[in-house]
Amino acid sequence: MKIKNNKNIFRLILTIVVVFFASSFSFLNAQTTTNEGISTEYIQTMLLVGFLLTFIAFVFLLLFGMGDREDPSKQVADFFRKAKDKFVGAVPVEQEDEILLEDDYDGIKELDNRIPPWFNILFYATVIFAIYYLLDYHVFKTGKLQYQEYQAEMQAAEIQKAALMSSGTFVNENNVTQLTDIGSLNSGQNIFKTNCVPCHGPDAGGVVGPNLTDEYWIHGGGIKNIFSTIKYGVPAKGMISWQTQLTPKKIQEVASYVMSLQGSKPANPKPPEGDKYIPPKDTTETK
Repeated sequence: MKIKNNKNIFRLILTIVVVFFASSFSFLNAQTTTNEGISTEYIQTMLLVGFLLTFIAFVFLLLFGMGDREDPSKQVADFFRKAKDKFVGAVPVEQEDEILLEDDYDGIKELDNRIPPWFNILFYATVIFAIYYLLDYHVFKTGKLQYQEYQAEMQAAEIQKAALMSSGTFVNENNVTQLTDIGSLNSGQNIFKTNCVPCHGPDAGGVVGPNLTDEYWIHGGGIKNIFSTIKYGVPAKGMISWQTQLTPKKIQEVASYVMSLQGSKPANPKPPEGDKYIPPKDTTETK
């Protein structure tokens, strides 16, 4: 009945393998009909799982069920006993005379034990994995080496950084640049009309606050100084800090709009206040 049992086990394992690969191919087919496509990582995972499943099936065919047993508990006990014997490969004490070496060292004799099967299985598994690794990473190059993964992650980080920089998340008084595009200036104008007109007037000629259209600045001119003044405010003179109400991008836009008003002619400008600002020649503040 040994052959019959082995056939039943083989059928069971074969069914599991077929179901696994059928579901995998169904998923692959579904993936090809979408815009997502099939990722290389998924294909590699499916191949690896399929290999491991086939390898486990082989092991079970060698170890499992060697005859009919009516008692389930006895069947389980026999299975684990046979599995242990197969994996360990130890010779029973009663048969040690058969593998006893002829050499005698002061009455000490040595047994000619063979290499344990579990060690050979592990060795063959590493050989198969090495072949898979070689083909995957160095022949077909479907997998990425560590340096390639590092480069890909750095490129992705640069893309994310550029996106964040363009959104103004990291804009501050040290790296801010003047915006000159119409969209940004229009946005800055709207912010100015909403928040700045009561103190600086609709044409920025100055009311309570100073005139923003001339070359004289109390807290420094240029995009970086104006950005800093708007961000932190001047509490001593009644100007609040706007960093809790405006995003860095919005502060950059309104500061750029103020810069664009330089040289305009307001109707009733206030007299100049502060020091004349001379832009540095070795830096670029315009974007």
